[in-house]
Amino acid sequence: MGKLKIGYFADGPWSHQAFENMQASGLVEFAFITPRYDTKDTRLKEYAQKHGIDYILTPNVNSSDYLVKVSSYNCDLFVSMSFNQIFRKNVIDIPKYKTINCHAGKLPFYRGRNILNWALINDEKEFGITVHYVDEGIDTGDIILQRTYPITEEDNYKSLLEVAYVECAKILLEAVLMFQQGPVKGVDQKTIHPVGMYCGMRGIGDELIDWNQSSREIFNFVRAICRPGPMAISYLDGNEIKINQVRTIAEAPVYKGKPGQILCKTKEGSFLVKTKDSFVELLEYEGKLRVGKMLKSKES
Repeated sequence: MGKLKIGYFADGPWSHQAFENMQASGLVEFAFITPRYDTKDTRLKEYAQKHGIDYILTPNVNSSDYLVKVSSYNCDLFVSMSFNQIFRKNVIDIPKYKTINCHAGKLPFYRGRNILNWALINDEKEFGITVHYVDEGIDTGDIILQRTYPITEEDNYKSLLEVAYVECAKILLEAVLMFQQGPVKGVDQKTIHPVGMYCGMRGIGDELIDWNQSSREIFNFVRAICRPGPMAISYLDGNEIKINQVRTIAEAPVYKGKPGQILCKTKEGSFLVKTKDSFVELLEYEGKLRVGKMLKSKES
């Protein structure tokens, strides 16, 4: 059985371990690597130079010039890992076995962007990683492989990223090697759920805490965007407060108060802040807090 020749569309940490796994397998030949056009990732270029792989930068993977170039490689498969351009049918269909993508979401749910953040915000108890065929929709192609991983109370964005970097690389290699036996039949996502769901990209301003939420919702929000994310942000007397970790208090009573008010300082030096239903404890934060003051979601 010969090596599977692939074109690799990739970028960033998600793609590094996946490349190394495929290269180390001895069963994959990289014909070329195309990174994101605005890439800041030097690692993929280093891989290309080290292993004698063509490195092709393009602002448009659907352009006629690019199509002619990549068609000349006669690839068996195109593989996408954290790539940010939309593939059209004339690109998808170039290789013998078409084009596949690895997505850190449990399709047909959690299509789209910033999936790990949204899974935590939504208080999910697990997240998925899916390898699927690329079609002209967004994460809507037939599923080739899928695994799920638990989300515990101790997990946050950082810990889920660490799992996802490793497990994406594992499942992607497993899926790629399935094509050594020929075409692989996928599972139509509509047989799992007729509609599915989409997540939008998070941007500037989405890190602001709404203290008029429950303690559980605020706990999930803060852990969803903790480092290496932007961290949750609130304001005290016009000064920015970055919050990296909070915890809920077991058996905290439900009562009315002023959401966002700093209630007291504990003997350990942390602060309790009123939420819609009870209060949370701020464990890791940047900025100066004062008891009795109000944390706000807008600078004033």
